Amino acid sequence: MADTGKKNVLVIGGGAVGAIAALNLEIGGLATVTVVLRSNFKAVSEAGYSIESCDHGTFQGWKPSHVRNKVPDITRETLPPYDYVVLTTKNIPDIPPTISSLISPALPTENTHTTLVLIQNGLNIEKPILQSHPHTPVISGVSLIGSAETDPGTIIQDDKDRLFIGAFRNPHIPFDLESSKAREFVKIYSAGGKTDCAYSENVLYDRWRKLVYNACLNPICAITGLDTGRIRLAGGGIEGLVRPAMKEIVEAAAKKGVLLGEEVVGFMIEVDPLEIYLAPSMLADVRKGNFIEFENLLGEPLREGKAAGVPMPTLEVLYNICKTIQWRTKEARGLVEIPPKRNLGTQ
Repeated sequence: MADTGKKNVLVIGGGAVGAIAALNLEIGGLATVTVVLRSNFKAVSEAGYSIESCDHGTFQGWKPSHVRNKVPDITRETLPPYDYVVLTTKNIPDIPPTISSLISPALPTENTHTTLVLIQNGLNIEKPILQSHPHTPVISGVSLIGSAETDPGTIIQDDKDRLFIGAFRNPHIPFDLESSKAREFVKIYSAGGKTDCAYSENVLYDRWRKLVYNACLNPICAITGLDTGRIRLAGGGIEGLVRPAMKEIVEAAAKKGVLLGEEVVGFMIEVDPLEIYLAPSMLADVRKGNFIEFENLLGEPLREGKAAGVPMPTLEVLYNICKTIQWRTKEARGLVEIPPKRNLGTQ
């Protein structure tokens, strides 16, 4: 039986980010963690994780307290509600299932006990949840980590885990309650002393700042097929594409009351050491033939900026190219129908 003094935490998504999150939560001794896995379920359930971490060292065969291959249905299984549900999956709203439907078995719409933590990228990711779960505290997690799953269940973390936690504003819940839940999660996540997890009072700033990288360098690398080192070496890559796109994000953020400062552009261009030749997540997904999470990373800031009257020509082109790349993947997976090819014969 789980220690009743510990918080009962469900982590949905046990890949590169989720595995390290689960590890942090477990080693601190303040949480009992259940992880929901998909493609790596067989590997982890049988042999555990193999982890090489700059924060934690080496683990062979490590497992969280419980491993599941689907989200627990707490009503059908008569389980007590989780204290926290942590979502670390990629957020791809144009590809089913929606986040609201994914979490629903473990988080009924009438929930008032469980706090949802979204350790996911992008802008406005909380809005669908606030509609479907109006009385659920929703916490923002902005993660800055270098971590990859090189094979199912094999995690390589080569850059420190830095996590900013704060409350998305829910008009149905007192802010003091939201804030206390966010601070409690910081305490649980930090208890092991192996990570840099901090409470943030301005989650909108955190998200817009990360978008300077994720809405610009991420899709540009995916479209060109170049990593963050090579795009800096390629003629015109930075000055013709990356820098103009980043400036558009900074201007859009300013119109929304978020002042990032011009220096953030140069910082984000060089944040990855050139010689590590890092493939950002969107480039990695294109190479694997996976769907890309372009709507929340690129579409939402583009729509917010245009609505505020900011010219965003670079981001608009990037968005439409990403949209066509997503269509290509949908076709490859049989999710769209196209007219059959006509045989025009020979002349």
